[in-house]
Amino acid sequence: MLNGKQRSYLKGIASNEKPITQIGKLGVTERFLEQLDLALEAREIVKVTILDNSLLHPKETANEVAEKLNAEFVQAIGNKFVIYRRSINNPRIQLPKS
Repeated sequence: MLNGKQRSYLKGIASNEKPITQIGKLGVTERFLEQLDLALEAREIVKVTILDNSLLHPKETANEVAEKLNAEFVQAIGNKFVIYRRSINNPRIQLPKS
């Protein structure tokens, strides 16, 4: 569970990131989750765009995806959301202590 200071730190990192994947009209599929799982292991923080034709709510979708991938919801702004999960093999992001 992220505290406020850690979440703020991750928001700062995410502000410079571009979305690397999108959710379309098919919604959250197993293939999407597999790809996002690999991306989280490689990058630790991932920004996702939800396309208008998907009719999904960004915050609800982000929480659902984070739960399925054992990740942490960082933020949702507009049609984008950010999730974080510490890499098992190659941790890069050092979160500040509480």
